[in-house]
Amino acid sequence: MKQAEAAFEEPGLAGRLAGMDDAALNALGFGVIAFGLDGKVRRYNTFESQAAGLSPERVLEQDLFSVVAPCMNNFLVAQRFDDARDTGEPLDDIIQYVLTLRMRPTKVRLRLLCAPQAELAYVLVQRL
Repeated sequence: MKQAEAAFEEPGLAGRLAGMDDAALNALGFGVIAFGLDGKVRRYNTFESQAAGLSPERVLEQDLFSVVAPCMNNFLVAQRFDDARDTGEPLDDIIQYVLTLRMRPTKVRLRLLCAPQAELAYVLVQRL
């Protein structure tokens, strides 16, 4: 049975993403970047790869905030993940943002997801 597509603003989405196989993740209509406690990208879906122009081979196992997306290495994005992990509080925020790396400025909405004790955190990217 085919799993229904997840929506960008769906409640409880982090848990659902964690249970998705690569095919389901690649079928989503928004970008998904999952990274571990060490900051390295572990999952990267097709939508984000095509929209950003970065192949999975260039992104997987690279540090998200220093190599892949240094434009997110600031208090608006990276620091929120650090704070959530330091306090043990869940993070589920949607913010308006402008991506600037390797492309002309692109308006997006980012959804930042991090659950206590979860192996992966997520940056979801919805282009506007």
